[in-house]
Amino acid sequence: LAERLHSNGIATPQARIVVEKPFGRDLESARALNAELADYFAEDQIYRIDHYLGKETVQNLMAVRFGNLLFEPLWNAQYVDHIQISVAETVGVEGRGEYYDKSGAMRDMVQNHLMQLLCLIAMEPPNHFEPDAVRDEKLKVIRSLDPVQPDDIIRGQYRADEDGSELSYAEESGNPDSRTESFVALKVHVANWRWNGTPFYLRTGKRLRSRVSEIVVVFKEPPHSVFGEEAGQSANILTIRLQPNEGMTLQVTIKEPGPGGMRLMDVPLDMSFAEALGESGSGMPDAYERLIMDVVRGNQTLFMRGDEVEAAWAWTDPIIEGWTARRDKPQLYYPGTNGPEDSLMLLHRDGRRWRDLEA
Repeated sequence: LAERLHSNGIATPQARIVVEKPFGRDLESARALNAELADYFAEDQIYRIDHYLGKETVQNLMAVRFGNLLFEPLWNAQYVDHIQISVAETVGVEGRGEYYDKSGAMRDMVQNHLMQLLCLIAMEPPNHFEPDAVRDEKLKVIRSLDPVQPDDIIRGQYRADEDGSELSYAEESGNPDSRTESFVALKVHVANWRWNGTPFYLRTGKRLRSRVSEIVVVFKEPPHSVFGEEAGQSANILTIRLQPNEGMTLQVTIKEPGPGGMRLMDVPLDMSFAEALGESGSGMPDAYERLIMDVVRGNQTLFMRGDEVEAAWAWTDPIIEGWTARRDKPQLYYPGTNGPEDSLMLLHRDGRRWRDLEA
């Protein structure tokens, strides 16, 4: 397509080309794709689109971090216990079985969508909110990711429902011997000063309990409870909800109303965009709408650069190659659940637990 646009005189220096994922299926093919595009378009003409970055809440994440002194001093391993990023779907492969069976959750979701969310959470403040400054900081995060150990990855594949009302992944994909994962959960470490010792837990899957995309920042508990253990005290939790019901909540500890001493309870400070912003919030543009407008404006801040795509594949490829070499089979899980049981143990062994997947 790029070559034909060029040969027909459409790929002029003023033109812009929008490229939808997947950007290759491994590092080698991503490099080949980038090289092919570079033959006909300059990097500032290429817009690699990821609709997750067009979501209002994702962009608000940057505003919350870098526009409020409240959070940024606490945004590090000294105060953050761990971070969870979840993208759950209730649907299966829905007619895309043949394509999906060659991709899987790791290629289809983790390498791009979840990677971008991880970058925005973990990145350092850019010196300016402009395309290359933001993308430089995201690239640093990807290059700081430690290799993932085999014990820190759980793969799953949905099975048929107990009553047979829903097909299994193998049946929907048309491949009864498929080893492709429809679910993946992994524990990731960012090897830099800001995040040393703070794990990032990522999970995504199909046919799960509910359709939810959220980022959960779990802060550490106070080092000493002045009220005593019997009062009860827990950590502050910042939840950034991407879908449904875009918004943010911050769990804080207050005194439980009534007499009888100091008893503590957790309550959310809730900011639902639809409620807080009224009519202006209900008319928020679709993620693709916003990104296409950015293409028209020539603003590449929310689009991936070629070296960023290649760095993500360089981190992802060894994980997939390890599965292939070991001939790992995904664990089966029932539709409507939170995924394979071992994904729960990924956090339990660290004394933590996943947030429930609630709509």
